[in-house]
Amino acid sequence: MDSLCSSSVDSRLTGRGGWGGGGGSLSGRVESYEAAEKKCISDVRRTFCLFVTFDLLFITLLWIIELNVNGGIQQQLEKEVLHYDYRASFFDIFLLAVFRFAALILAYAVWKLRHWWAIAVTTAVCCAFLIVKVILSKLLSQGAFGYLLPITSFVLSWIETWLLDFKVLPQEAQDHKRFQSLADAAERAPLMGAGPVSDGQFYSPPESTADSDEEPDDKLDPEKSLIQQAA
Repeated sequence: MDSLCSSSVDSRLTGRGGWGGGGGSLSGRVESYEAAEKKCISDVRRTFCLFVTFDLLFITLLWIIELNVNGGIQQQLEKEVLHYDYRASFFDIFLLAVFRFAALILAYAVWKLRHWWAIAVTTAVCCAFLIVKVILSKLLSQGAFGYLLPITSFVLSWIETWLLDFKVLPQEAQDHKRFQSLADAAERAPLMGAGPVSDGQFYSPPESTADSDEEPDDKLDPEKSLIQQAA
């Protein structure tokens, strides 16, 4: 990213009318492709954004379940949020998912970046934070959620990195090359088609009577006409 996206627009451009159209129609298809790219995002990028949203919702769900299991949501919220303890609280893992969601959605859905640096920053921050937290905290002594929440957050951050680096960016690079070749073909196409045929090309002189077989009698036999007049 709006219902039109660059991949579907590109398939219509190459499938409808092909490459054999005139220069005007080709440039028109290029302009429609550019307009569609500005309005929406590609299918693979939209899938990536959906997975980032799933990441946040899944971590939130696990954290809410953890709050219920350990004594009730209100009591545990006071313990983990108001009396936050880095060694025992899961609240920071939830905040880490919020940070990851906000950064990636802004970078790849709103600003539509075509580089990996944003996902590299979020993954590095998440991995460093989780590794330090597991080493220094007491999460591993708090039951199954002490293992589940940090491992899930770690795995999801790396799946997002894999999706962007091996699916989104390569696919969009191929689409961009295809669009560039279409734009180059439009530039090489003649700006104007063949002009209208001139009437002079089909001009035929009026029929001459000089070579006609049916000549007037007075021209063929002038003496005969004079005799008739004298008589």
